[in-house]
Amino acid sequence: MLIDFHTHVFPEKIARRTIDFLAEKANGHPSTDGTAAGLLQAMDRADADICVALPVLTKPSQFDHVNAYAAELNRTYNSGRHRIVSFGGIHPACDRIYEKMRFLKDNGFAGVKIHPDYQETFIDDPGYIRILTAAKDLDMTVVTHSGVDDGYIGQPVKCPPALSRKVIDKIGHKKFVLAHYGGHAQWEDVLKLLADCDVYFDTAFTLHEIDPELFKKILYRHGADRVLFASDCPWQDTVSHRDILKSYGLGKEIEDKIFFKNALKLLNADQGGTDVL
Repeated sequence: MLIDFHTHVFPEKIARRTIDFLAEKANGHPSTDGTAAGLLQAMDRADADICVALPVLTKPSQFDHVNAYAAELNRTYNSGRHRIVSFGGIHPACDRIYEKMRFLKDNGFAGVKIHPDYQETFIDDPGYIRILTAAKDLDMTVVTHSGVDDGYIGQPVKCPPALSRKVIDKIGHKKFVLAHYGGHAQWEDVLKLLADCDVYFDTAFTLHEIDPELFKKILYRHGADRVLFASDCPWQDTVSHRDILKSYGLGKEIEDKIFFKNALKLLNADQGGTDVL
C-alpha cells in the first residue's frame, strides 16, 4: 500500500493559472497540471492507493468556498483504485475558530492544513494556537508548512524549528504534522530541536534535496513511527520520491510504516474508522 500524505489539487477553472503563478513565484516545475485528474494520473504512475489533498486559505473569507471544493473532492473520489482524501483549510485570522473546526469535523474532514508563509503569520500566533487547541480537543490532524518556502526566499521563515518547538511544548497535540521533514532546508535544526518531539514529519519536497545520511539521522532519532511519506505533488512527483526513499534500504518494516501505516493512524483507518476506508 502507498499513501502520499501531502498533495495539492485545484478546481479545473483556476488550476492552470494557479499552477503557473505558483511555479513562477517559486521557480518550480510542476509534475502535473494541478487538477484532480492530473493527480490521479500521478497516483497511477506510482501505484498509490490514497493521496491526501491539502488546501490552503490565503485569507479568512475563503473558508466557505475552499472547503466546499474540498468536500466535493471527498464525495467524488471516495472509492475506486485510487482515492483522494482532502483535508479542510483554515486561516488563523478566521473568527469563531473552534466552531469552524467543529464544522469541518462534523462534515467528515480528518484534519486541516495551515501555511504560515502564505497566511503571513508566525506559527506561534494566537490564531494557530486556537486551531491546534481545537484540533487536539476534536481529535483532528493539523498539517503545517514548516521551514523555508521557495516562494518566500529572503523573508523571515514563519515556521522555523525553534518556533515549532515552542508551539509543540505549549500545546502537546500528538496529531500535529510538520511538513517538509520538520522544516524545509533547515534540517540540521530539525535534528537538534525537533527530532525528540511527539509530532509527525512528512517527507514532502524533501527527498530530492536532503542528504541521505542526514535524513537517516533524523529518522532514527525521531522514530519511524512518526514519519509520513509525501511528495508535495504537483511540485514533486510521487514516483520519484517513492523511489528515492526505497533506495535508502531502510527495510520493509520501516518502509511500511512510512509508506502507509503511520498515515492510516492519522486518517482514523487503523482502528476500523470510516474516514478513508
